[in-house]
Amino acid sequence: MTTPTELSIELPSLTLRAQAWGDASLPPLLALHGWLDNAGSYALLAPLLADRWQVIALDLPGHGHSDHLPADAHYHFVDYVRAVLAAADALKLERYALLGHSLGAGIAALIAAATPARIERLLLIEGLGPIGDDGSHTLQRFRDALMPQRAASRPLRSFRDIAQAISARTLASGLRPELARPIVERGLFETTQPPDEPLQNKPLQNNMGLNWRSDPRLTRSTPVRLAESQVHALLHGIEAPTALLLAQPATPYLPSHPMHLRAACVANIAVSHMDGGHHLHLEHPQAVADWIGSRP
Repeated sequence: MTTPTELSIELPSLTLRAQAWGDASLPPLLALHGWLDNAGSYALLAPLLADRWQVIALDLPGHGHSDHLPADAHYHFVDYVRAVLAAADALKLERYALLGHSLGAGIAALIAAATPARIERLLLIEGLGPIGDDGSHTLQRFRDALMPQRAASRPLRSFRDIAQAISARTLASGLRPELARPIVERGLFETTQPPDEPLQNKPLQNNMGLNWRSDPRLTRSTPVRLAESQVHALLHGIEAPTALLLAQPATPYLPSHPMHLRAACVANIAVSHMDGGHHLHLEHPQAVADWIGSRP
């Protein structure tokens, strides 16, 4: 597995971290990972693209090595969009290709809608816009999210070693252990070490444990979601050539009919399907690289 370059991106209110593959002289491709993943999600795919682009995989706020939001802030789609746009500005990316998976695909679609002149192409894996709201659970979701006991986040689980953490992640995601490892390794820190120190290939000392780096508040439900009609209106604003890759059979929370209704909102889109699970880019990195390479 090719070793990436570690990047630190200083924003006014927080620091984001990223991993980069490929020469800095190549056209930029900004890659956004899924919920509770991190830049390690692209560890297998990015090296296969690094002869054509400099692939820059961000750790989104609250994920991986990036800073958590302040105590009084909330993780919301609009704020992810703002953070990624600020990171693109800090990296001096005037025009760039954008790749996203799951949550990252939803964020990428909104970035393309917000700043169409800056996006050279849009590549989406298992996602097109944020999770919408049909109104059936709006009131209960709003009440649940704002209940006082929701203010305290339960600490995330600790582990005795990386193997135990990988096992937990494979149970939650269905990924094979070797595919989950890049995400898990980047997503852990020793309880006795500062969270900024890298963990990869570092042996644990006796009586030490491992904790997830991700902000526990990421598991809270959001009080407000966009109505599906609003999502459609935003998707109509995407102007870049767009390619959407969906798993086959469909992921349960990405049912085929609503996804195709969303795709119909994008003027220049090609929809493809690939046998596999939600993390297609980890399961089939060469096939996904070929899919990306086939885009005009």
